[in-house]
Amino acid sequence: MGVLSKYHRFREAGEQANVNNVQEFGEPKRSLFTTSKVFTLHHRIDITDENERVVYQSVTKFPSIHDKTDITDASGNHVSHIERKFFTLHERHFITMADGKFFQLSNELFHLIKDITNIEGLGWRLEGNIAGLNFRLYDEAGNIIAVISQKMFSLHDKYCVDIYMPQHEAVVVTILITLQHMMRDRAAAASGSASSSSDG
Repeated sequence: MGVLSKYHRFREAGEQANVNNVQEFGEPKRSLFTTSKVFTLHHRIDITDENERVVYQSVTKFPSIHDKTDITDASGNHVSHIERKFFTLHERHFITMADGKFFQLSNELFHLIKDITNIEGLGWRLEGNIAGLNFRLYDEAGNIIAVISQKMFSLHDKYCVDIYMPQHEAVVVTILITLQHMMRDRAAAASGSASSSSDG
């Protein structure tokens, strides 16, 4: 697991924080975990804590060409709303938080190994590595906010996020959900182009 753990930093609830995250950034203040509910009419993602209690839920309206998604907390309070911009080459999503804060996520395509995802409106930076399914979120001063990791070979599309600035938890969760949608859309586009190539 040595080489794998260096790049692939996913862990399940109850397990210790990834050793590489701890060495680089210290112990996370809080960790959350997501599991997508597959085979449902509404695409739903549960976000749970270390004790596997649901603390947030994400529900996407279906069908929706704009991928309209709402996130609520465990009490049902509105946290944020996400919409995908249709007909764009940059996988752009618009995000509105419950307090009115607005920002956008867009991905610069054609980067084979290192994703470049822009967060317009916050001044934050998201760096990622598709091969390692590993992403790091930094604030405008270059301080670590969170580390996001995806479980390899999982039917239920599981993610773990180690949060170092808990005051930004709602925004981090929203970025995590948006990132999951972007990855899912990319996988669907890739499988679609692969099937059309084989058909040709």
